[in-house]
Amino acid sequence: MNITWAILMVALGGVGVQHPAHDAEVASVLKSATNTAVAVSQTVTPEASASAAGTAIAAGSATSAPSASPAASPDAGSAAPLPDPQPDAPKVKGIYVTAYSAGGSRMDTLMDLIDKTELNAMVIDIKDDAGYITYKTDNAELQKLGKPQPFIGDINKLMERLKKHDVYPIARIVVFKDTVLAKKNPELSFVKSDGSVWSNSKGDSFVNPYNETVWKYNVDIAKEAVKLGFKEIQFDYVRFPEGFEKRADSLKYTKVPGKSRVDIVGDFVKYAKQELNPLGVRVSVDIFGYAASVPAAEGIGQDFVKISKNVDVISPMVYPSHYTTGWFNVKDPDKNPYATIKGSMVDTHKKLDPLGSYKPTIRPWIQDFTASWLGSGHYVKYGKQQVEDQIRALKEENVDEFLLWNANNRYSAGVDYEK
Repeated sequence: MNITWAILMVALGGVGVQHPAHDAEVASVLKSATNTAVAVSQTVTPEASASAAGTAIAAGSATSAPSASPAASPDAGSAAPLPDPQPDAPKVKGIYVTAYSAGGSRMDTLMDLIDKTELNAMVIDIKDDAGYITYKTDNAELQKLGKPQPFIGDINKLMERLKKHDVYPIARIVVFKDTVLAKKNPELSFVKSDGSVWSNSKGDSFVNPYNETVWKYNVDIAKEAVKLGFKEIQFDYVRFPEGFEKRADSLKYTKVPGKSRVDIVGDFVKYAKQELNPLGVRVSVDIFGYAASVPAAEGIGQDFVKISKNVDVISPMVYPSHYTTGWFNVKDPDKNPYATIKGSMVDTHKKLDPLGSYKPTIRPWIQDFTASWLGSGHYVKYGKQQVEDQIRALKEENVDEFLLWNANNRYSAGVDYEK
């Protein structure tokens, strides 16, 4: 593993692109990381970063704290995790499907792929990266807080189609990256000294993980997805903004005394599981793949083990293109998907094995796209061979579930998904 890169990741609070990432965002992040890695490695250690993160959160401007009802209690993380409500669920081998694809003509191609291969699941955007609810909802509270857009014109017709083709339906809900909710309700976000809502360099705004209204809003969307027929809720962007520790003391936002960022993110996951488990739906969370190989990312509030303990499925994003030179002793990880995936799974098992019976199903996101932004000589065109290499590495590490990511939903032809 490249220690410089690992230290950089922790120091910057998990700089990288939370899955699923737009290619341009990945390129920007990797370029930034490359430019700063040497300086960071000389001045920052994981321990120092964690200490700095703790100081930053203590200094953050805060309004009155929300009630503790979603978090259950100060000891919310100590109770025994709830069991998987679907012990007989199929072994999922799925693909990512945007709301545009789900509601458009591309769905014919994707459904044909499912019908003709060993693939059996679709992860469909129900609340997308901008924060739009992607279908028409009659829920007045969701309409008030969010902004439904009928990218999926007839959600019930879609669900009937999925059932007819025996597709295991997973609803993807982007949680704390939510420009729509932040702009409509600045009090639920992070506000700058001039009264405007903070946004990152790409114009994306986040909402505050400490706020119980944000928790309930996202879980209410999940509950509606369950009523529609989704069998699993996959939460994405379950974190603070990247590099948050560097601006935590200059923004105004509600927080809970005595709760660190890691605590509150973990508490949200536990709350979601408590609310959704009785409905018979599984809960999964996407998390940075490197999180299995480094200490907790205090800056963004993600702890691989704490999150994993309270989900049914954990989906580390282990795209080879997201690892740099030296990870798993590989010069160019993108060019050696087998070794990269194998190394990431070894680290994932080591991180999660101590959970024993509470260890969730490991279902990684793997790469089915070409990372040309890495530059000549550092990437290869991804297709049948590269996808099969990743699947083979997973299988050798006793991981028999996976999800394929391609931003445009154009998946490689001729892949043996049982490789």
